[in-house]
Amino acid sequence: MVGGAYSCLPTFAVSLLFLLLLYLPTTHSLSSGSVHVFFPSFTNVVNGTDVVLLKDAGVGQGALQITPDTINDIGYLANKSGRVLLPSPFKLWEDVPATNGTNAITRYVASFNTTFTINIYRPNGITPGEGFAFVIVPSLDAPLPGSEGRYLGLTNASLDGDPSNHLVAVELDTVKESFDPDDNHVGLDVNSVVSKVTGNLTAFGIEIAPVIATNYTLWVDYDGASRVIRVYMSVAGKQKPSAPVLSAPLDLSDVVLQNSYFGFAASTGTTYQLNCVLAWNLTVENLSDDDDDDDGTPAWKLGVIIAAPVAFAALVVWLVVGLYMRRRKVSDDPSMLVAGTLKSLPGTPREFEFRELRNATNNFDEKMKLGQGGFGVVYRGVLRGENKEVAVKKFSRGSHGQDDFLKELTIINRLRHKHLVPLVGWCHNKGMLLLVYDYMPNGSLDQHLHGGRDRPLLSWDRRYNIIAGVASALHYLHDEYDQRVVHRDLKTSNVMVDAGFNARLGDFGLARALDTDKTSYVEIELGGVPGTLGYIAPECFHTGKATRQSDVFGFGAVVLEVVCGRRPRCDVPGAQFLADWVWKLHGEDRILDAVDQRLAGGFDQGDGKRLLLLGLACSHPLPAERPKTDAIVQILSRSVAPPPVAPFRPAFVWPAGPIDEDENDDDEHGTSSRLSRNSISMSLSMTSSHYASSFGVTPKSLSRERPAGGHPIAEA
Repeated sequence: MVGGAYSCLPTFAVSLLFLLLLYLPTTHSLSSGSVHVFFPSFTNVVNGTDVVLLKDAGVGQGALQITPDTINDIGYLANKSGRVLLPSPFKLWEDVPATNGTNAITRYVASFNTTFTINIYRPNGITPGEGFAFVIVPSLDAPLPGSEGRYLGLTNASLDGDPSNHLVAVELDTVKESFDPDDNHVGLDVNSVVSKVTGNLTAFGIEIAPVIATNYTLWVDYDGASRVIRVYMSVAGKQKPSAPVLSAPLDLSDVVLQNSYFGFAASTGTTYQLNCVLAWNLTVENLSDDDDDDDGTPAWKLGVIIAAPVAFAALVVWLVVGLYMRRRKVSDDPSMLVAGTLKSLPGTPREFEFRELRNATNNFDEKMKLGQGGFGVVYRGVLRGENKEVAVKKFSRGSHGQDDFLKELTIINRLRHKHLVPLVGWCHNKGMLLLVYDYMPNGSLDQHLHGGRDRPLLSWDRRYNIIAGVASALHYLHDEYDQRVVHRDLKTSNVMVDAGFNARLGDFGLARALDTDKTSYVEIELGGVPGTLGYIAPECFHTGKATRQSDVFGFGAVVLEVVCGRRPRCDVPGAQFLADWVWKLHGEDRILDAVDQRLAGGFDQGDGKRLLLLGLACSHPLPAERPKTDAIVQILSRSVAPPPVAPFRPAFVWPAGPIDEDENDDDEHGTSSRLSRNSISMSLSMTSSHYASSFGVTPKSLSRERPAGGHPIAEA
């Protein structure tokens, strides 16, 4: 025990130093990540929570109706204006003082890019009017009185051109006013509907409101460093054009407030049109805060001043205590170390008393069990006095369970995304470890797909939205969170469904965080391949590595499972895996036959093909050929077409080159796993229907699914 106790001390010292670094003020950087908003449709949006609907705006038929869409009452459509805004502002610029003792100020401006799909419809082929705009505005105020007609829901006759408007807009105008070049143009508006710059859309073969209703996709890219805005436009489903329809210099910081709101505005006049937004994807660069000391000491210098003596003191304490414990042979209680680590984690949620959770779950009654996985059991609970339902994950005892608990909590306590399962809190009591999550009343996705006849059939719209939600969450983990996270166990039992049938990705029991310059995590301590058979990428059996690309493979398996209503290891004759069967149908030019027959044709054929091709692209045997999550998000928002997919499944060949585009070194521990070294000398060529059986193994870290009412947090 002496050696064991003493060996804990370096970990404690390193943890202490790491936590000190987390708390140090940082020098200002332009970006500490991005904030991402993604609406594949607007079927389940909640006014005031997801978006804010103002004046004449509404939601209908899965789309934002910026002005009314009631075509049965023509009089109701004329002379209207509306706005739809995101409920929270974004920090778009910041002035940062120099750290060299001068009075110089550097102004940083956030970059952003947004993609949205619109339909500007003229009822009964009438002359359209007036216009639609993507906007940045200073507040959540409704459009001003008199903002109908030519004012596009932006300004009115009294305030047009007033610098106090603090607004920027990209307009699509369908009525020629005296200040307009024509009735079919894109314009950049700054505090006024008199555009600073315009672009003729007719020259690009685009008609904003054609007689035959057409969906268009717009890309608005703003570069905060160069202060340039570019707008691209094309028929929905086509690739982003190489040439913009509008490009202009724009310093946002000269116009908008530091914290401003994104959204849309539109209007009708004596002529009218339906102004609909079908999908929206927005990414805004996140400007980090600068925490200079009150006396003007630069933050990074203050951090060094504080950290240096504290770090030295921590090192001395470690040495003294270590020698003392060696002499006295006093064993350390690992539970104390766990408790201290938990309390030290930045951003950790609420700490629960054990009795609170015991009472909430009726002393962990079997009747309250939601599911069980390799790392623990999950129970439904009700917090007394709060009347709040929760899911309580009780980890298995032992040091391995303790490590899993700490790894899971360390990762998820700082993750914030609307498509991730929210963590409520934790508890550590006499070696017993518990995590508390929001309870999801609709259970897990696999229950809705395979739950039997007592479950209502999951509709096509809900399936599409769930897939899009999982993609958004995965993109956040891979590229938007400041520390890349590889989930490593994507499957339908780990996708929860909330009360609004939105996807919530859960179970981070196998997830690992990567340094931003790393692309994979090597399972040295488990000595096997993490995940669940059917969702595991074939290269993982060779490398033992979990990567972002292997996550994408798991996502592809989820997509096919949701669309087809069959498990990845399907029972179709001649195909061991679902992807093999879908690929066969694709080669026979009848891929839509793979769509869940229980839907009885109740699905959009274009979207059905889009999802199936995306699922196959993500299931490509070669990791480098799989799409990245940013492309996946764009495909699901219908901004771009799905990637081309060969009519037959490519062979899996190993070695296959780099696992990721920037992975040229060994793993983060400085060495490759034994599995990787032993297998790298092999060159195998096989299709995925044989890769598992050819190995003849079941890795010992594969998840053991034993649902009891089912809750994906239980699957570890």
